[in-house]
Amino acid sequence: MNILHLSASPRGAQAASRQLSNHVVERLLARHPGASVTVRELAGSDDDAALPHIDAGYALALSSAANEPGIDGAQLRSDGLIEELVRADIVVIGTPMHNLTVPSTLKSWIDHVVRINRTMRPTPEGKVGNLHDRPVYLALASGGIRTGERARQPDFLEPYLRAILAMIGLKEVTVFSAEGLALGAERAAEGRARAWEQVARHFEH
Repeated sequence: MNILHLSASPRGAQAASRQLSNHVVERLLARHPGASVTVRELAGSDDDAALPHIDAGYALALSSAANEPGIDGAQLRSDGLIEELVRADIVVIGTPMHNLTVPSTLKSWIDHVVRINRTMRPTPEGKVGNLHDRPVYLALASGGIRTGERARQPDFLEPYLRAILAMIGLKEVTVFSAEGLALGAERAAEGRARAWEQVARHFEH
């Protein structure tokens, strides 16, 4: 059993999304003792640690018919990230909402792994995923309220992640969400508590 844990917040271990995704991983390890965990920090503390964006060579490779494995640069990095994803039996993604959607750090990972003729292919009916489905857990954090009757902002985070993951074949998605974290200490505590309760309810079964 291999668990791939992606963390997209620049706040690292202090981030609510990282703490929530850590909690999910802990519950998974309790259910699957002996599972291995690969942690990938998408937003490093310096330029060397952060995942770079795709480059010109990668873009040119994708526009060619061959789309062969990479030799260097972002295309080679893409091959490695795709293989890491393929090896994972479970994927856990911890991410904050940035400006109504995904942080650029997570978008960079997505751009590396959503690759035509590798993880998805075009068909007359639209794009179809090449990956076998597996459980994906999203641990989301937002300063405002993005769901339910109290939501006062558009949400391009969860719908986008569901759509882009489905496009490569990952459709078994479970979402845990800590909301209202920038609305004062009391609302933040409530938001965190609700998220932890969501995790507890899910793993009771």
